[in-house]
Amino acid sequence: MKDMMRGADIVVRSLIAEQADLIFGYPGGAIMPVYDALYDYHEQIKHVLTRHEQGAIHAAQGYARVSGRVGVCLATSGPGATNLITGLADAQIDSTPLVCITGQVAAHLLGTDAFQETDVVGISMPGTKWNIQVRTVEEIAPAIAKGFYIARSGRPGPVLIDITKNAQVDFGEFNYSPCLGFRSYKTHHPIEKTIIQEAAELINKAERPYLLFGQGVVLGKAESELKFFLDKSGIPAASTLLGSGALPQEHPNYVGKLGMHGNYAPNLLTNQCDVLIAVGMRFDDRVTGDLKRYAKQAKVIHLELDPAEINKNVRAHVAVQGDCRESLSMITEAIQAKSHPEWMAKFRELEELERSSVVQHDITPTKTGLTMGEVIHQINQYKADDAVLVTDVGQHQMIAWRYFNYKKPRTQITSGGLGTMGFALPAALGAQLYDYSRQVICVVGDGGIQMTIQELGTIMQTKAPVKIVLLNNNYLGMVRQWQQMFFDKRYSFTELDNPDFVKLADAYGIKAQKVSDRADLKEAVEDMLIHDGPFFLEVVVEKEDNVFPMIATGCSVEEVRLS
Repeated sequence: MKDMMRGADIVVRSLIAEQADLIFGYPGGAIMPVYDALYDYHEQIKHVLTRHEQGAIHAAQGYARVSGRVGVCLATSGPGATNLITGLADAQIDSTPLVCITGQVAAHLLGTDAFQETDVVGISMPGTKWNIQVRTVEEIAPAIAKGFYIARSGRPGPVLIDITKNAQVDFGEFNYSPCLGFRSYKTHHPIEKTIIQEAAELINKAERPYLLFGQGVVLGKAESELKFFLDKSGIPAASTLLGSGALPQEHPNYVGKLGMHGNYAPNLLTNQCDVLIAVGMRFDDRVTGDLKRYAKQAKVIHLELDPAEINKNVRAHVAVQGDCRESLSMITEAIQAKSHPEWMAKFRELEELERSSVVQHDITPTKTGLTMGEVIHQINQYKADDAVLVTDVGQHQMIAWRYFNYKKPRTQITSGGLGTMGFALPAALGAQLYDYSRQVICVVGDGGIQMTIQELGTIMQTKAPVKIVLLNNNYLGMVRQWQQMFFDKRYSFTELDNPDFVKLADAYGIKAQKVSDRADLKEAVEDMLIHDGPFFLEVVVEKEDNVFPMIATGCSVEEVRLS
């Protein structure tokens, strides 16, 4: 006779079968049977109690992004489930694999406005790759198996499984079978050799070819294939925000970062290339600027797994749908070995202009106050090669991205597409709990950190050795920059009166230090990175520093500004 057990035990046993060794969550009435079952499996699956459900899902995102595995979180019904929505939307647009399990009122109460009943399936549908409501014990294991398969396969994304309370307490057979695919869901797209040949011919004839790479390279584990392609082709390459780390910055073909606050040359020269090769990126508006004036002179080759992204924003002359690890390898074999010294020299010339106009001000300033750039520059001097950078959203995010020295894949964790303030602290926690031995550096602003600052309590309880760097300018800095540049310096509700962050960290038992003098910065950064345990470093920076280069909304990439 097969094992008969409660549905709650089937949930936990199913998670164990999927090798989910670390989950994040917050208990409540409708998910309580699952929490009761977890009590008996604590040696096989570790649960981390966050201080808020949004903290739980962002922690699961951090875990997933650094590990490449599926992140898992639990929440109860009603407000517990709705508190996951921001994280679901964030994971959906940034292609992060998650399985989120929520409790729900008993099936016979659905639709009665019972206590803490919410239509979480309806609410979460636009922000999930797949969601389902499970109403019977027999449906639990198949739903979880299918959920994990969908979350991790193809273009990854978040899944939500809503389980009624009766399904959790009823008894049923446990017979778990991993999902290996189903008819209506296709993840592999055979790549046509004729398409590869078309791409190769365009590349071979190009005089000013240019490659843009995004997170798809990391998700597709195509870092080596990208490097081999660039070594053979001699083509300059630039990264999107989430593509950072897919190619070491020391690579001779690497020319910088794309986007609104990316580097000068990669943006400006987009409109001068003759062939534009996009690998695992979706032509986000922060990269393209005004689409009507974006790379109109170029033949576009788009290597992309998700067919929905092809021709969505930028028309591809050659669309290579499929796994970029496979397509890059095929194109590398088909192209001629070349170099483009004159074209590459244009990038280096503009790079020097940016260095003298912007970089020098940011990392070796002459003014009295500290800048965000010099803090990141100082971190680079002491961090490990595989250190993970986790950032929140705002000026500090852009500065950290610009100046952090990425050497390894999966070392860039941030909220890209949704731009979620409050993301960094719990995401850094999740990344650190995946590997206690690895340096995880969380760079936050004084606005964003206060949205999820309660997760300092989770860091205290887990003793996760996260290094938190708060760049404090007493402003919502990015909004203030826009107000300065486009709203006549009308600083409407962007200045912050902040608490004593050092006392706050101390209250959570986290070693903390505040730095406002340049003479103290180097020693403070070194002390933070060698400290055995969590550390909170507050750095007081210039209140009205701006992030440049910048492409203003509605402008063309060639209208990128240095000041």
